[in-house]
Amino acid sequence: MATTSDSSVSFDQTDTRSDEMNSTIEQWIDDLVVGVDDAQASAEFQEWLDIQSRFHDYSYRNTLLIKQQCPEASRVAGYRTWQEEFDRHVKEGESAIWIWAPIITKQCPECENSPSYHEDSDCEYDETPSEDWSKGLVGFKPTAVFDASQTEGEPLPELETEATGDGEGLVPVLTAAADDLGVSVEIVDAAEWDHGDAKGICKHQKPDNDRPVVEAKARENQADLAVTLVHEYAHALLHDDVDDATERAKREVEAEAVGYIVGRYCGLDTSGSAFYLAAWQDDDSVVLQERLSRISSCAQDIIGVVTEG
Repeated sequence: MATTSDSSVSFDQTDTRSDEMNSTIEQWIDDLVVGVDDAQASAEFQEWLDIQSRFHDYSYRNTLLIKQQCPEASRVAGYRTWQEEFDRHVKEGESAIWIWAPIITKQCPECENSPSYHEDSDCEYDETPSEDWSKGLVGFKPTAVFDASQTEGEPLPELETEATGDGEGLVPVLTAAADDLGVSVEIVDAAEWDHGDAKGICKHQKPDNDRPVVEAKARENQADLAVTLVHEYAHALLHDDVDDATERAKREVEAEAVGYIVGRYCGLDTSGSAFYLAAWQDDDSVVLQERLSRISSCAQDIIGVVTEG
C-alpha cells in the first residue's frame, strides 16, 4: 500500500472484494454513529473531509474507501491512465486502491437492467430488441486505481487550483457564482452589520425574491470571508426549506464541512474549523449517509461553478 497507517485496509481477495468494500463503508458510518460525541470520531470525520477536498468530484462512498485504504492519497488514476495520459508507471509491488466505478451499458427501458440481467428477470418488455436500447447506469463494479505516490515517471502537471488559492481572488469569484447557484448575495459593510457576532447569514426567500439571500460581513481577512460565503451558500442550497430548529442545528455541521472542503480545495487554511459531531448523536447510519452525501454533492456543485467561472 501507499500508506503505512495501521488503520489502512486492503481488498486483495477477488471473490469477497465487493462485499468487503460495502461492509467497510457501513462499518465506518456505524462507528461514527456510535462515537459522534467522541474526539476520535471528529478526527475521523475531518480526515474524510480532507480526502473529499482532494477528490471533490468523487462520491462520499469512494472517498471513504480511499480514506480507509490510503489516507495520504493526493491523486488517483487507473493503471493505463497513468501510462497513457501521464507517462508514469505503477511501481512494482504496489497494491491497488479499490473504488466503485459505474457500469454503463445498454439498459432495458422498463426494468433498467442490462440485457443479461433483463433476461433473468421477470420483466416482459419486448417492444424493441436489446441492441437498440439506450445506454445507462446499471450498477457499479470494483475498480483498481493507484495514487501518484505509487507511480514514477514524468513529473505531474501542476493542479489548476492554485490560481484561486488566495481569498483576495476567491471572494469576487464566489460572489459572481451566486447567480449560477441560484442565490442572491450581498457583502455588508461592518458598520452596517446588524447580525451581532455572526459572520454571515442565510435568509429564507422574500416575497419579491424567489432565491435564498446570503449576507456576509465585510472584513480584512478575505480567506475567512470566502469560507463564510461558501458556508452560507451551503445553507442556501441544502437547508432553505428546513424549518425544524433541531435539524437546522444539525445541518450547521454540514455547512461547516462544505466550507472546509471547498476552502481546502482552493488552497485556503481551514484548520480552524470545528466539527461538533455530538449534534448528530441521535442519527442512525441511514441519516448519516444522507448527510455525507449532501456534504459531498454540495461541495462538488460549488467547486464546479467556482472553477468554471
